[in-house]
Amino acid sequence: MKIAVFLPNWIGDAVMAIPAVRALRSHFADSQIFGVLKPYIAGVLEGSAWFDALVFLDKSGPWSQSLLGAAARLRSARVDLAVLFSNSFRSALIARLGGCRRRVGYARHARGWLLTDRVEPFRGESGRLLPSPIIDAYNLLAQTVGCPRPSYRLELFTTPPDEQLAERVWQETGLERFDEIVCLNPGAAFGAAKFWPREYFVALAQQFSDQRGSGVLVLCGPGERDLARQIAVEAKRPGVHALSDFPLSIGLTKACIRRCDLLVTTDSGPRHFATAFDRPTITLFGPTHIAWTETYHAKAIHLQKKVECGPCQRRVCPLDHRCMIQLTPAEVFVAATELLLRYPGRRIAARVLSA
Repeated sequence: MKIAVFLPNWIGDAVMAIPAVRALRSHFADSQIFGVLKPYIAGVLEGSAWFDALVFLDKSGPWSQSLLGAAARLRSARVDLAVLFSNSFRSALIARLGGCRRRVGYARHARGWLLTDRVEPFRGESGRLLPSPIIDAYNLLAQTVGCPRPSYRLELFTTPPDEQLAERVWQETGLERFDEIVCLNPGAAFGAAKFWPREYFVALAQQFSDQRGSGVLVLCGPGERDLARQIAVEAKRPGVHALSDFPLSIGLTKACIRRCDLLVTTDSGPRHFATAFDRPTITLFGPTHIAWTETYHAKAIHLQKKVECGPCQRRVCPLDHRCMIQLTPAEVFVAATELLLRYPGRRIAARVLSA
């Protein structure tokens, strides 16, 4: 049997699809499984053994391939089953043009006629989509094609080159000297409305350094180098560093988060890396519903201010960004201290046990 799995286009959503992907790999153990995805999602999956081959979807760049090109690749493979975790019309069209005999996905964006098995999304009495965990929606798709109910366990891997580069980061910044490492993730690809003020991250980094003696690493993507560098410079603490001057990749971000003792992050993809590596996580929510991205991680605290205009799900705030401005560094630090008391850093825990 040949199966095409269309992965979500957002990094965090791709991580939340992993329990369902793992269930497909286990249930269809003797099948050939193709991952159909945007090229940048490949870094999320690197190190795993869930797919036998990858089909990239990209309009430009080194992996550029037209819609018809991707469909032709699937047609030549004679795919028996397509599972569409992506809700886009384009993904369903590619599966149909690619000759995938059974096409399973959610009936959204006017694409129901392209599917053989239409799964209805969770809607309220008004017909509007109800905020509900995406991980549950993905797991339901796996069940629809015969898999036992998947777990909620997220899982990621790092590669030796990722770990070597993370070790270089630790050595060159001096982070290896600290018993406790806190990673801060200030970016958010969704839009400006998810950003927590830069000066708040600066104040938080200072609190970790001054009050807990933590080493702090500010993470970033290629478009966030300046933001991360500014936070580290403005903190004016020798133990606060930015990832800005290192060769950035999803793999390096994964390896750094795997090594840290706590991640403080906006509601963005790296938040789910921490869950996959079982790291304590503080997530700063502003315009988005917590319910959409709930992963039931035991070591997580979600912080969100109740404001009359939110959660609005807007990419850019049309008002004064009150949902994020009202969430203060002091409140975040208190929550972080509580979480680290329950789940102390590995070096600190080892020292306590040996005392």
